[in-house]
Amino acid sequence: MTHSAPTPAHTSRHTPAHDRATPQAARRTWSRAALMYPLRARPLVAAALLLCGTTLQASGPWGGLAQQAWAGPSPASLPAATPTTPPASPSPHDSAAKSDTDSFANAAALLPADATTRHTGQFDGHKIAYTARAGTLTLRDESGKPTARVFYTAYTQDDAAPDRRPVAYFFNGGPGAATAYLHLGAAGPEILAFPAGNPADGASAKLQANPDSWLAAADLVFIDAPGTGWSTPTDPAHAAETFYSVKKDASAFAKAIQLWASANGRLEAPRYLVGESYGGLRAIEVADALAQEQNFLVNGIVMISPALDMTLLDTANDTLAQAFVLPSLEMSNLSLQHKLTPENTASHLENAYAYALGPYASTLIAAPPEGEARSDFYDSVAAHTGLPHDVVERERGRIQPEAHDVRSRGGRLYSLYDATLSIADPFPEGVDNGASPDPALDGFTRAYGSAMQHYAATTLNFRTPLSYDLLNLKVNAAWDYRDGQEPLVRPIPTLRRLLALNPTLRVFIANGYYDLVCPYASSRWVAEQMPVGRNRIGLHVYTGGHMLYTRADSRTALARDVRAFLTP
Repeated sequence: MTHSAPTPAHTSRHTPAHDRATPQAARRTWSRAALMYPLRARPLVAAALLLCGTTLQASGPWGGLAQQAWAGPSPASLPAATPTTPPASPSPHDSAAKSDTDSFANAAALLPADATTRHTGQFDGHKIAYTARAGTLTLRDESGKPTARVFYTAYTQDDAAPDRRPVAYFFNGGPGAATAYLHLGAAGPEILAFPAGNPADGASAKLQANPDSWLAAADLVFIDAPGTGWSTPTDPAHAAETFYSVKKDASAFAKAIQLWASANGRLEAPRYLVGESYGGLRAIEVADALAQEQNFLVNGIVMISPALDMTLLDTANDTLAQAFVLPSLEMSNLSLQHKLTPENTASHLENAYAYALGPYASTLIAAPPEGEARSDFYDSVAAHTGLPHDVVERERGRIQPEAHDVRSRGGRLYSLYDATLSIADPFPEGVDNGASPDPALDGFTRAYGSAMQHYAATTLNFRTPLSYDLLNLKVNAAWDYRDGQEPLVRPIPTLRRLLALNPTLRVFIANGYYDLVCPYASSRWVAEQMPVGRNRIGLHVYTGGHMLYTRADSRTALARDVRAFLTP
């Protein structure tokens, strides 16, 4: 596997944000190669899928998802694990200490009672004693019937003032991705470390203490979306119509957050949402659902490699999306040539952005160039991206980063999630784009799933025969992006309203230089167009790709910046 030359771990800038309306299909089937974090549309596989689900109403005795209640789970008959630290006595907030009136069937019955353990760790140079609780929250429909058992892991500092200690609520993206990526990759008290000399070797990855845990600044609550991780819908046949849409997903997360905060006496604590990739869009929608359905306002939103608008990532159909990917390709090319240094990285990024949103975008918008002008344009794109001239010509200058001939160079296959990372191309002779594996998504990051299973059993004392569903393709395929009668949810107007209605709301956006899935340029453009609260949006750029935290230096830099954000 090839890595880029060492470059500055992080660059910050504070800029602005806006929305852009482009008609789009309501639902898509997304290529597996770009799954996990916002899924990129492929014309080869795009299809319109309609989902006829009933709308959840905030009415009746239980108020649907918007006003669901929580009851404790029914413990499964499983042997208990021996935790690494002694289990604490049940607290009033443990599900096991709550009502046993619910009975569960099928997979939901295999989830055990909540587990509580005590720990100490060294974070940001400080020794912190904390309590870990792994368990489930029960969501209900209007009649009070359980609809899902939502798995969560919470880490709370012992003896901290509950009304002043911030709480960060985490979720990943996909849709269909579980929260183990952020949990064991960036913010939790333990991380999955990949071999320094061969970061693609997921089989040799090991769990270890995380000195960069965000627990140094806030209590942490990691929540898996229904259908991912161990979050289990009680009625799988109707799970799609109940949970697998933008708005219903946001309502479910909002209720789960309200349940945990209420049960643990944290309704008055400063609260933050943390989302990765599609989790960026999800964070905006959850913040809105919390305010409108739970009367619960957030202090800030942290977005890592966010999808802020799905159309702005659609390089197959959107000209702006095609321009946004250019700076990431250029920075990756410079890194692979060892031309980036701590002194010149920021200026290179600025120049790449100016080219992409200037001459490059202008050429794409105008009538296609002819003759010598066309050849000059292709030469320019090839020089900026490092792609061969013949590939640029085949793409007509509109680079589709998922195309095999774009990703395959010199017998190496480069990742969409970090365009400086590569493996030996299993199909150097060429293959359909959808059959070309991604070194990150299909490779070493899969280790987060088994690592979470092991960590939960041995450290958190949470054991179940259910496999931890790291990446659920069925959830992704069933996802409904519509907003009522509108063909596609538009989260940017929602963010604008949130910033206007909450004058102290702050937003932290982190991107990796080499991410082709949710590129930095997309985040920057949205921020720069925002008509309100632009001085409350911070852009931060780090060495790495989509999962920038897999690089130790970037993980440390990200943690340092987030600590400052969480404790202003």
